[in-house]
Amino acid sequence: MKLRIDRQGCVGNARCHAVSAELFPLDEDGYIAVEEIEVPPGMEELARRGVRACPERVIQIVEE
Repeated sequence: MKLRIDRQGCVGNARCHAVSAELFPLDEDGYIAVEEIEVPPGMEELARRGVRACPERVIQIVEE
């Protein structure tokens, strides 16, 4: 599973980061710091929770 992030759409609510700081790192300004995340095995449900937590819906799940 991968996650793709539209960083330009991020407004810095950091709700994804509150779900998992490990999966959703923030930059120094409080915005999501990456454009793609390879979800480690066993963290899929945590990743889905982080996706659902984003009010702007800028995080998409890519199933492979």
